[in-house]
Amino acid sequence: MSETDDDHGPFGKPLFDDPSTRALSRVGVVDVGSNSVRMVVFDGAARSPAYFYNEKIMCGLGKGLAETGRLNPEGRKRALSALKRFSLLAKGMEVQSMTVVATAATREAEDGPEFQLQVVRETGLKLWVIDGGEEARLSAQGVLLGWPDAKGIVCDIGGNSMELARIGDGKVGKRVSTPLGPFRLQQAADTQKKRAVHIDRVLKDAQAEMRSEGERIYLVGGSWRVIARLDMERRNYPLTVLHEYRMTPQGLLDTLDWIASSDLALLRARTGVSPERMELVPLACEVLRELIKMLKPSEIDVSAYGIREGLLFEQMPDRLRQRDPLIEAARMAEQLQARMPGFGKKLFEFLEPLFKGVPDDRLRLIKAACLLHDTTWRAHPDYRAEACFDNATRANLGGLDHPGRVFLGLSLLHRYKNSRSGSRMERLFTLLGEEDLMAAEVLGKAMRFGAMFSVGDPARAGRLNWQPKKKVLELQLTPDGLGLFGEVAAARFASLALALKATTKVSEIAA
Repeated sequence: MSETDDDHGPFGKPLFDDPSTRALSRVGVVDVGSNSVRMVVFDGAARSPAYFYNEKIMCGLGKGLAETGRLNPEGRKRALSALKRFSLLAKGMEVQSMTVVATAATREAEDGPEFQLQVVRETGLKLWVIDGGEEARLSAQGVLLGWPDAKGIVCDIGGNSMELARIGDGKVGKRVSTPLGPFRLQQAADTQKKRAVHIDRVLKDAQAEMRSEGERIYLVGGSWRVIARLDMERRNYPLTVLHEYRMTPQGLLDTLDWIASSDLALLRARTGVSPERMELVPLACEVLRELIKMLKPSEIDVSAYGIREGLLFEQMPDRLRQRDPLIEAARMAEQLQARMPGFGKKLFEFLEPLFKGVPDDRLRLIKAACLLHDTTWRAHPDYRAEACFDNATRANLGGLDHPGRVFLGLSLLHRYKNSRSGSRMERLFTLLGEEDLMAAEVLGKAMRFGAMFSVGDPARAGRLNWQPKKKVLELQLTPDGLGLFGEVAAARFASLALALKATTKVSEIAA
């Protein structure tokens, strides 16, 4: 980094002052943790992050630190090798901003400063070592980036530490760092009973600061994500997307018991977890068990966003932070993939009379669906409906819970296909109730009609009038609309009415 970059601290120069820079820049973030070293390149510093590149090496930099006071020698070599590679990759990708942060292992090791100097000397990367409070803050900001209305306690577990932070109203509040990472626990006690006493003592001190009871907990970190993935396995859960996966305290305790009584090698084979990560899971389970006992959470949720996304969020002005990440992602997808970018907004406005009075949470899903309705047009016609569903349910989208994913996906499926029966995705439909299934079908069939009624702007061809009490769906046609309302359009209008259990009325708009 240049001297000018150093003047701005670990976050580099502000990227958001110039909209053109914000739109075009690739932003690189490297997280040098106690267990892994990961590089992420975001394609543009937008409200909803797009992952241009993502690579992780399980280095074990902090393994044995509690015993020796120094970085693991083999882990140090592997971390340095990874950072050399990441530096070269960043140059090849023309990354304009590259932030490298190091957490517990590097800040606590006696040879941490020496490692910092070696990194900058051999890779040219400035290694910013952050303290536990800053680590907690950045991790919590990452949760807020993908979950704007999140409220509760963020719990981020690494190899050598575990951070807690309170979030709410889009802000990060009180935070505390604890020595409860699995590597540290390996040296803390030699039996599970003694470790439980140690964990309980540390958490009591943290709880005296946080004063949390009955709140929602947001889990961040690789060990937590493995446990959540195993919870899905135990429950035979149909959608293996970790972000916004939600668990009850008792259900998670049942999973911790199940993990403790299972063969970890078999579990690893079933879920594809790396050996290095699975090695730490039993200790992470012990921490999580005591955490549930101490904080008595109302719900435990998983965030796929953490410190790396928090570094991106750090640079955003408030006006950008206030935007909806789901809508921003849908807009970007439409801009890049739709045949007629901008039509989604017109489609939504045309269909809006059908959705008067719906809750805001549902309305944003309707907006997102309209923006995404044409983004898979290049898929083979025989599989376009399923491609739509897959894209919505498995995409890296923030601000979208699992039922929301299925609702969005199902509405897009019905955009291209009248019936959902016999679909290979039927197991996922169980995440929705019957009322939501029908609402998704109505939205899909409304988009199916509106998208082909008029190519340029359906509002110029006519307008919809929905009378829910009388169950009458009226289409009022302009002179242009009279010519556009052909046989196919009429059939799709009838299909929409059938989904609404309505009768139809077609009239002309008086000149």
